[in-house]
Amino acid sequence: MSDLLVAQNVFFGLIAVVMLVSAVRCVTTRNVVHAALWLVLVFAGSAALFILLGSEFVAVTQVLVYIGAIIVLFLFGVMLTRASMGDDASVASEKRAMAALVAVLLAAVMGLALFDSFSDTRLVIDEPQRFGVVSDAIFSQYIVAFEAVSVLLLAALIGAIVIARKD
Repeated sequence: MSDLLVAQNVFFGLIAVVMLVSAVRCVTTRNVVHAALWLVLVFAGSAALFILLGSEFVAVTQVLVYIGAIIVLFLFGVMLTRASMGDDASVASEKRAMAALVAVLLAAVMGLALFDSFSDTRLVIDEPQRFGVVSDAIFSQYIVAFEAVSVLLLAALIGAIVIARKD
């Protein structure tokens, strides 16, 4: 086994632990702004994993779109709608039990679906896909979905501004 493969495994493990802790903190913190900052760490970790896979274009896109745009949009929405920054009395502990149950059921269903769909599939990677192939796929085959997401983000931003405006 080469030293590079061992180093990649170590870095993957470190990044995965950081992402896991950040994801748990993102959904368990009581402050919405802190949740967004923990989410930044999760997105940065996924970009780092793309770099480990040799897909630099997807990693840069992850940083620009998710960290640069989605988190900023999320924070603008929080700030413009004057959402609660800390403890919210309307979120009671009985809602947490139902949320945990739904999360476990959703994870089980997704796990079973993935296992059923890909149990007999073997992944063979001769060489990583480069940005030309990925960009051609995004802007030819998936252009409608790409544009729909951009329109959805624009509508969310306009909606946040309209809600925040004083009459």
